[in-house]
Amino acid sequence: MKFINRLAERYSDIYKVLLFIISVFFIVLQFPKEGKFKYEFQKGKPWMHEDLIAQFDFAILKSNEDLSAEKVTALENTNLYFSLNNKIKDEKIKLFNDEFNRKWTERYGEKNEKLRKGVLKSSLAILDSIYKKGIIQLTDSIENKDGDFVVSIIDGNIAEEKELSELYTIQTSYDYIVDALNKKPIIDKEFLLPLLESAMSQNILYNEDITDKYKQNILNNISLTRGMVQKGERIISKGDIVTPEKFQVIESMKKEYELQLGASSKYFKILLGQILLVCISFIVLLLFLMSFRKDVLSDNKKVLFILLNIFFMVSITSAVVRLDVSYLYLVPLCIVPVIIRTFFDTRLALFVHLVMVIIIGFLVPNSFEFVFLQLIAGIIAIVSIANLRKRSQFFFTTILIFITYSATYTGITLMQEGSLSNINTTNFIWFAGSSLLIVFTYPLIFIFEKTFGLITDVSLMELSDINSRLLRELSHKAPATLQHSMQVANLAEEAILEIGGNTLLVRAGALYHDIGKMDMPMYFTENQGSSINPHEDITSEESASIIISHVIKGVEKAKKYNIPERIIDFIRTHHGTRKTQYFFQQFIKNNPEETVDESKFRYHGPIPFSKETAVLMMADAVEAVSRTLIKPDEDTINSMVENIINMQIEQQQFINADITFRDITIIKKIFKKKLQNIFHVRIEYPA
Repeated sequence: MKFINRLAERYSDIYKVLLFIISVFFIVLQFPKEGKFKYEFQKGKPWMHEDLIAQFDFAILKSNEDLSAEKVTALENTNLYFSLNNKIKDEKIKLFNDEFNRKWTERYGEKNEKLRKGVLKSSLAILDSIYKKGIIQLTDSIENKDGDFVVSIIDGNIAEEKELSELYTIQTSYDYIVDALNKKPIIDKEFLLPLLESAMSQNILYNEDITDKYKQNILNNISLTRGMVQKGERIISKGDIVTPEKFQVIESMKKEYELQLGASSKYFKILLGQILLVCISFIVLLLFLMSFRKDVLSDNKKVLFILLNIFFMVSITSAVVRLDVSYLYLVPLCIVPVIIRTFFDTRLALFVHLVMVIIIGFLVPNSFEFVFLQLIAGIIAIVSIANLRKRSQFFFTTILIFITYSATYTGITLMQEGSLSNINTTNFIWFAGSSLLIVFTYPLIFIFEKTFGLITDVSLMELSDINSRLLRELSHKAPATLQHSMQVANLAEEAILEIGGNTLLVRAGALYHDIGKMDMPMYFTENQGSSINPHEDITSEESASIIISHVIKGVEKAKKYNIPERIIDFIRTHHGTRKTQYFFQQFIKNNPEETVDESKFRYHGPIPFSKETAVLMMADAVEAVSRTLIKPDEDTINSMVENIINMQIEQQQFINADITFRDITIIKKIFKKKLQNIFHVRIEYPA
């Protein structure tokens, strides 16, 4: 039973550990099953390692550029296949016969039978001569070819190669007919030419299926390698320049090495190494959170949010590498630091981006170049939204990321190649695509806000607008309460700015902390404009109940208006577990012999659990009491601030908040100065 209780007490910590373990598991699943070549090298740079000796025989793979060039050359010289369709000739000649006889009868009647047969015979001879050579179908592949270009004509099961000059087209067949008729002046050309022209049809048709199969067969027969390297052969010596030829040899060895390593019994050791590296990366992240962002680490939702962002981006990158590594630069890695910065701060965004890029570096080729490129782009993305106030800043960030990618990639290429002649311009298209995808951060932020209960600075600014629906309602029903809230917001914002914290969050929280008062505004001092006090007609217990209820009513109203939970936290905690002291003392005074039930006079809490909520509690109490001061001079204000905040400390209202005595001292000083300015306290000069 004790063991179960201990587990229950440590539930949050156990949950976090499980989150990290599950994240490691799923990220390792994205890693390749083969090992990693242990040498880093770059084209055009010296070989910085010991002499590289071949540990096994392997074939030298051709580069992608060489293979592409070979494929283009092979396809340019590939025969195109056409099929001879004899049915077309038979159908056309039959139609010509019928049409000829009908037209002849219409034109000449039944006479001149001998002439008819002679003309028909001559006409059929012309058609037969044309169809014997064949009329080829013009396609884009042959339209601009010379007459000596060879094509293959399939007749049944036999393929015969012919030059284009040996075949007719529709145009050349028409020219042949005209020429033949001109040689026979006795023939009525006006009658015969249209008939012969309509009898022309392409009977040698392009056979796309056979051509494609033949092309594919040629491509399949192209060798992927050029030569061999024998075991024990020196590939490159230390200090030698990695020329394009040597680069391809080393790349070939790298691929064969990783393939053999993955297929061997060493796979489990490789897997162990991958797990160890990912664990180290996450431990570094965990240590950072423990040292600098305990507030994030204490919130399991926030930890889950960060780990999910890392996992999804690693998964997307891994999928792209497996499908086609040429699209690698299209992956929008900068989305993650932008999202983290939007919800947290620049330091956490940078650290998360660094951990993520290091993990992804184990998945991609040319790891150093990739990590450097993405790290620089991520830093620029984070800096560009360091003070995020408008959603339109995302478009400016998109432009900066594209410029950063392009400039960095150009610099790397110049360093490696010494020129821009071999720069891959397609990568700039991927950079543009990756940068444009940053725009999708906007809808993602909205989804994350609703899913994880997080809130952005932009949303806080929108909530802080006095013209928002709920604050306008407060201004109509309880205008003095709104004025009080605005004064509290000014005090709290100034204090948080000095001690370090989220100024926008505390301002929004201050504006909404008393919205529960709008249902019964006259029961609260600031809204009692006349001498009438409704508390005079009810008991102290009833008064205390009404005053305490404004917290519960405020929470209910905030949820009704879909106010974020982080703002609702200010409503819950701004009185903590303190008592309604005035009505508590009044009850004791009016009922000296009765036992006091303190729970009826005490707020239900919880107590503040962050700097922001703690500062709001101080600012709320100090501002409220300052309105009751009869003589608000310097001594009175200083004494009032000291007494109120010291009493809150004595009542242990700040034990759950990450606030120090040094912070509280600074807060007191700021409150005193601000209140003196509000009440226009002046130093008395001697007469």
